[in-house]
Amino acid sequence: MIVGAVAGLLRAARVGDHEEQVVFKTAASLFFVILGATVWRGENPFASWILVGLALCAVGDVLLIWERTFDIGLVSFLLGHVAYVAALNAAEPAAEWTRWILLPMAVVSSGALVWLWPHLGRRRLSVSAYVVVITIMVWGALAVTTGGSMGWTIAVGAVLFYLSDLTVARDRFVQSEFLNRAVGLPMYYAAQILIALSV
Repeated sequence: MIVGAVAGLLRAARVGDHEEQVVFKTAASLFFVILGATVWRGENPFASWILVGLALCAVGDVLLIWERTFDIGLVSFLLGHVAYVAALNAAEPAAEWTRWILLPMAVVSSGALVWLWPHLGRRRLSVSAYVVVITIMVWGALAVTTGGSMGWTIAVGAVLFYLSDLTVARDRFVQSEFLNRAVGLPMYYAAQILIALSV
């Protein structure tokens, strides 16, 4: 189902059909929320926070489609990552996360910000805040995996999410072209499925 929705979304993006993009993007995003809900257990705080994060990201997916709601969508994604960080903290307290993982993540994220900075305009503060939060999220996912608290799905999902966001940033702020979506959208939905399955 989600493969068909993502394929439809890519086709709609390639031909510039805005209405179909809304339909297919909403369908694909609802799928990973439903997937998370089917495996959710209310007594598990990790699972609960993951489900909150999936829902916030799904809302952000739709809001990013329109220019007038782009900033609200960015905030929705930022809050989604905050929820993921809360989930990872529930799996293993942040005070115990492996510190050495943070350094290479900080270097990569700093490089990404330097690359984007001349193109961000009035969104410099909001994008910087987003980069900080997603960096912490990926750090946490790698830390709880290498620490043995969680399986590999959450780490791979977090890294794919991060990489897909680089394609979104390139498309939105640097150079808009179909290649960004062709690479980024499959990575993004694979990431969310893996994060949902980590529950």
